[in-house]
Amino acid sequence: MTYGSDSDGGERVALVFPGQGAQRPAMGEPWRDTPYWGVVESLSEAVGRDLAALLTTADAEELRRTDNAQLATFTLEMIVLAAVRDRAGELPVACTAGHSLGEYSALVAAGVLGAEEAGRVVAERGAAMADAARRAPGTMAVLLGGDADGLRALVEEERAAGRQVWVANLNAPGQTVISGTVEGVDAVAARAGEVGARVARIPVGGAFHSPLMDSARPRLAAAWAAVAPGPGRVPVVTNVDGTAHRGPDVDWRDLAVRQLTAPVRWEHTVRTLADAGCTRFVELGPGQVLTGLARRIAPAVSTVSVSTPEQLAAVGSELVTL
Repeated sequence: MTYGSDSDGGERVALVFPGQGAQRPAMGEPWRDTPYWGVVESLSEAVGRDLAALLTTADAEELRRTDNAQLATFTLEMIVLAAVRDRAGELPVACTAGHSLGEYSALVAAGVLGAEEAGRVVAERGAAMADAARRAPGTMAVLLGGDADGLRALVEEERAAGRQVWVANLNAPGQTVISGTVEGVDAVAARAGEVGARVARIPVGGAFHSPLMDSARPRLAAAWAAVAPGPGRVPVVTNVDGTAHRGPDVDWRDLAVRQLTAPVRWEHTVRTLADAGCTRFVELGPGQVLTGLARRIAPAVSTVSVSTPEQLAAVGSELVTL
């Protein structure tokens, strides 16, 4: 796998990584008998958790726990990244990005953090967010369709009325996620039809990407203080601003801590990647949500998703010929 190459004017690849919510039971089982299962062992030792059990025997309820969901998803992404690096030959990676938790996998892929370093930060992040959710209980919902400006105005009206609710994810045209207390999210959901939107509840254990996560910030900052980010091989487009960052002067800790309570600007992120010349999005990790969003935001891009060894084999030759 090469980094920073434009393949002599050919396709440029963005590696993208999904976040919490993409996990599913037994998602690691197909990788157990592959050469890449050693990633699980090294990360388990680094974080002091049995990650193999999370990837193979944990049920859906156990995986809904924020700390478990984040570690399981990150670990699978590290397995897939190791496999793609091994199999993809001259894959010309130009940028990386990840949705919320997935940003940590993007940092590893870009060479900013090592996998074990990032794993330790992810473990602290998940635990800190779970604790914040206990301190300030909340929930999330996705609003589908409707007018984006109208949705934001509706959220602001409810907050002005004293309810705790915020925009958490700007995922794509027609897909906005809100986060807050049950009362706040219910209030916006009840009025979603006013702006032409319908509501889908998200079964999560907290009001992520909202000020209700504020108490998690010190613990995450401390975890970042224990690692030494490098300059990276390619830019990482970050959630908080949808901007590409690279180099020794980037304050990754500040960006990561801000991400806890700031909206995920995924639509902006995808547009930044496309504007940078990324013509192919390769999604590494469970599911195909990000490649689906990419096609909605930037229809000209091509996409590939890899979450199993079978998918790796199916796309391997295609990746190598980029």
